[in-house]
Amino acid sequence: MLVVVHTLVSGFRLLDVVDDIESDPRIQVVFTVAPDAFAHGVASMLRELGALVLPWHQAVRERFDLAIAASRGALHELHAPVLLLPHGAGFGKTVRPGPGADPTSQSLQVYGLDAQRLLHNGRVIPAVLALPHQRQLELLEHQCPPAVPVARVVGDPCFDRLVASLPHRSHYRQMCGVAPRQRLVVVSSTWGCDGVFGHHPNLLPQLMTALAASRFQVVALLHPAVWTAHGHRQVLAWLRDCREAGLMVLDPAEDWRGLIVAADVVIGDHGSVPVYAAAIGRPVLHLAPATAGATAAGSAQALLAERADTLRDDRPLLGQILAARPVDADTLAAALTSRPGQAGVLIDREIYRLLSLPALGQHRRPRPVPTPSFSGERAA
Repeated sequence: MLVVVHTLVSGFRLLDVVDDIESDPRIQVVFTVAPDAFAHGVASMLRELGALVLPWHQAVRERFDLAIAASRGALHELHAPVLLLPHGAGFGKTVRPGPGADPTSQSLQVYGLDAQRLLHNGRVIPAVLALPHQRQLELLEHQCPPAVPVARVVGDPCFDRLVASLPHRSHYRQMCGVAPRQRLVVVSSTWGCDGVFGHHPNLLPQLMTALAASRFQVVALLHPAVWTAHGHRQVLAWLRDCREAGLMVLDPAEDWRGLIVAADVVIGDHGSVPVYAAAIGRPVLHLAPATAGATAAGSAQALLAERADTLRDDRPLLGQILAARPVDADTLAAALTSRPGQAGVLIDREIYRLLSLPALGQHRRPRPVPTPSFSGERAA
């Protein structure tokens, strides 16, 4: 079985799936790094994991019984049936119709469920398209009807693992360096000029000024693509003054999910992290993207933007953070997945079916997420 890793983000999602499979003695798992503009750091991550890695030029020459991926680039080059997963919180971004779309339609489409991403020369690329939610089948019928027969609603493994981690919140807080009377404020930014880091560059300095270090621990959680686009050295240089004031910065190669479990408040944008945070009951202060239509209507991201309090720049930050309250977590979770707690079982079922192997019958419960490490950063 070939695991196709395009980016750090997709790699984390794939590891959730691979962990349930690679202990099967009948299955040899091999990894490859697919060509991608944001692939920086993937090879290092796989090396640290001790994974067997084939170079891409060799992977596309070999035949495999199955390939799994959580991004779409170059998958048509593989000689294997492909199981394709989303790498974020469902499908929350929009895109303009591209080649292969209905020529009469000029409206924005939901990214990842469109013909441009799912077809190559008119052929459906994945053998199985894994969807977290039932309503995405309707979107698929509208945007890419040929892909409907291969779609399977399997839920969201990331959400399931976050839920499994909630009983261990005190441990995550301790490992994040949060003192007993401190509040942990996580500032999450997706990539691009519409993200918190790109569109609100003064927010982190303002937070470090407004929040006393004795009462608050502030952590910056930047999308790995931010680090790839600008470089580690530059990002850390931009944050130097904030770090000297006590800001902690999570390395993009670290699993971010334990940080969200530990958080008291999450400040975020239209990315996936705030959606997951709200779905497990964390208060979220929302910053909307500057680009109109960037968030897909009906998505969990759109629901969060509608329900969460907006962080205002004309009001004191301290008061807004102290007043932050959760949105209805059950409602967010229901918008995120229609198979809560079942993703591991359902994805394993598809993998074994594609491999033409009987399942072992050992369905593990979702496991708690790893503890984030802040090596080189100061913990309060």
